[in-house]
Amino acid sequence: MEQEQPELDVKTRILMSAKKLFAKQGFEGTSVRQICDDASVNIALVSYHFGGKDKMFTAIFEQLFPGYDMDQYKERMDEPVSGLAFAIHEIVKYTLIDTELSDIVQQELTMRTPRKEVVLSFLRPVWSAVKQLLDRGKSQGKFHFESSGEALLMVMGVCLSHKLMINNEPLLGFKDADPELISQQAIQFIFKGLGVEDTK
Repeated sequence: MEQEQPELDVKTRILMSAKKLFAKQGFEGTSVRQICDDASVNIALVSYHFGGKDKMFTAIFEQLFPGYDMDQYKERMDEPVSGLAFAIHEIVKYTLIDTELSDIVQQELTMRTPRKEVVLSFLRPVWSAVKQLLDRGKSQGKFHFESSGEALLMVMGVCLSHKLMINNEPLLGFKDADPELISQQAIQFIFKGLGVEDTK
């Protein structure tokens, strides 16, 4: 096991450097050499570990995106109200904490790049699980809305709205965001919109 650890460390270093540079410069604006220089590794290791820049992009999500394996959250998301609260909390918190990955997602989807479908393949299971919670909550009389699609869009909008902070700090009146506080406020706001009686 001890012999495998350096290899894992190299792969992680490459992915972390790629994530940082993709977020800052974009995928197209980042070369494999820049990634390797930042990670302090030989350029041949990218081909060895990932087979190229495109596969390295996918590996970032496979290794660093928390929603990659939704089965790990199955028990936490079983009951609609507590499950939706957990999902909102995790989405908001992670997006605020890992700004690099959320910036990559935003860039790829906004620019409609060739990697858009790769990104969506990781996002769709997360939002699909949220939609299932909404539908289950409505059928149990815990959530109140007419269209599950519109309800999901509302949840998405609130969960991702803090991305607007970057260019609107003077208007909003604050700079630093407390992920825990914002996630709790998002839960309360969404639950009021869904007609949940007790949001505490």
